[in-house]
Amino acid sequence: MPVRVCAAFFMSGAAYIKLIKLYNILVSKDITTAKFDAFIRGVLDFEGFSNDDSLNGIQVDNDGSPLSRLAFAVDAAMETFEQAAEQGANLLFVHHGLFWSSPLRVSGNLRQRIKFLLDNNICLYAVHLPLDQHPKFGNNAVLASLLGLINIEPFGVYHGKKIGYKGVFPKPVTIDEAANKISFMGRQPAGILPFGKKECLTAAVVSGGGASNANDAIEEGIDMYVTGENAHYIYHHCLEAKINMIAGGHYSTEVWGVQAVMRHCIAELGIDAEFLDVPTGL
Repeated sequence: MPVRVCAAFFMSGAAYIKLIKLYNILVSKDITTAKFDAFIRGVLDFEGFSNDDSLNGIQVDNDGSPLSRLAFAVDAAMETFEQAAEQGANLLFVHHGLFWSSPLRVSGNLRQRIKFLLDNNICLYAVHLPLDQHPKFGNNAVLASLLGLINIEPFGVYHGKKIGYKGVFPKPVTIDEAANKISFMGRQPAGILPFGKKECLTAAVVSGGGASNANDAIEEGIDMYVTGENAHYIYHHCLEAKINMIAGGHYSTEVWGVQAVMRHCIAELGIDAEFLDVPTGL
């Protein structure tokens, strides 16, 4: 019996179709933007985040030419686009794209950004919540791994779905030790609220702008909460609940998923790629 038929008995129909699509991509000599899109959709759960504000996937396409070099970054901005062009990339993968829930007039800075992409034949590809949540390549999964957590479980509801993770430290960890574990390029966290135990046994993670999920951590009796941005209103919540909180920086907590997907693309697609570090300090 052919291998592809045997495989069908051990997986769902949807999983089997994804496997066949992935096989067709990998045996194809040329990787176009359409094939790259199919590959990423086979890895990240786009369908599970239909209510994501981001326009996930291709936001600005190229002219159909095969991809020869990829660039990966956190943000879609002119500085990032210019670096991608300097690297000779013809696709830029970002976490924060140009298009969100509301239609935008193509004028001003947006027009200049789109014009630059078109003039340089660069495809802009964005993935937001599916990249935050992925259990292996996601921002939060990688952060949980960097912290050294075990017994990891989903945590933190956003748009009706848990996108973060929580777990247990094998041995007690101080808030400073945790901050050092997740520091990107040795950069200092945006803020630390050391209101809880000196040595923590549990932690929860929601990258980026997840300050409000500190309340979830409080309700679940978590010792330490890690996110990207701090928020004024959450200060007294943490103080009164005696919980530690690390705001590692929106940018610095969201480089991890982008880099994980980049490494996966290099390994599976056999195509050159470069991470573009364009920090905001926020």
